[in-house]
Amino acid sequence: MKKLTILFLLAVGLQASAQEMAGYLFAYFEGSGDTNLMEQLRFAVSEDAQNWYALNGNRPIIASDSISESGGIRDPHILRGEDGCYYIVATDMHTYDPKQGWGANPGIVLLKSKDLVNWTHAKINLAKDWSEHFGDAYWVWAPQTIYDRKAKKYMIYFTLQRNDRKTLITYYAYANKDFTAFESEPKVLFAAKYGSIDNDIIEKDGVYHLFYKGNTKDENGREYKNGIQQATSKKLTGPYKENFEYIDAYAGTSTHVEGSGVFKSLTPGPSPKGEGSEYILMYDLYSSGRYEFQRSKDLKTFTKKPESFRKDFFPRHGTVMTVTADELERLQQKWGYVLTHE
Repeated sequence: MKKLTILFLLAVGLQASAQEMAGYLFAYFEGSGDTNLMEQLRFAVSEDAQNWYALNGNRPIIASDSISESGGIRDPHILRGEDGCYYIVATDMHTYDPKQGWGANPGIVLLKSKDLVNWTHAKINLAKDWSEHFGDAYWVWAPQTIYDRKAKKYMIYFTLQRNDRKTLITYYAYANKDFTAFESEPKVLFAAKYGSIDNDIIEKDGVYHLFYKGNTKDENGREYKNGIQQATSKKLTGPYKENFEYIDAYAGTSTHVEGSGVFKSLTPGPSPKGEGSEYILMYDLYSSGRYEFQRSKDLKTFTKKPESFRKDFFPRHGTVMTVTADELERLQQKWGYVLTHE
């Protein structure tokens, strides 16, 4: 009888979790307004992943100069951890500071929270912290975190360009238990033929799909096409195989995109994790002031026509995480109600 009771409770728990996710949280930095405030962390929420509403009046939820070395952050990536915590990593960079601009940036900002409201923070300065082999680090860009189920650790991956300015290679390292530093020296994860930035990994059916901003060059090394591409691997740590095809609808045009992020839709669902069977590939049309997306059911074939978000803010390279009704309530209690509140 005790065994049946346990099985029943487990079944009820699975059904509850299938209905648990009720919306989405978008972590981003702003692309308009006061340049002193643009490169700071912001949150927006949605119930359908298409109509988005900025929290806190589109003001920063954390001041960048309190968490970063440069005074700015870009490219925030948010992850729901396997341990009940939430994790954010971001580029430590302040391009609007005239003394820094697009020069070398220090590294990565790490944030951890138990409630999405209160965050602890740490910084990694790659050139200083790992000076023996990374003292010449120039750009340390667009970090993201993924849980490695085999290693049972959180893996942080990022694009590195060294002072020679010749290559853009993706490196990875595991975070320590406190999520305050790398536990060991970074290793190469992915070296695209023509380099890559803004890497984003998602797993489906035992295959890891790595989406990135790539390009194609002629025999003289001149770039003539760029856009969103993907590489795949059966192991999180690679090797990854490029397919060289472009996914976004704008590749090869005068409209350029970057900052792709893939997440699973809540509809038509549900699944045991409260997610649907459709994937959303969103990207930042940084030269046009837009944010759009394309859909896929298998992460191989994507809709050809891009769709637009409705939003009351101007996001730059961010990422999306599904959230529960309780989490939506908690976020809005802290930073103001923007969704229908009964």
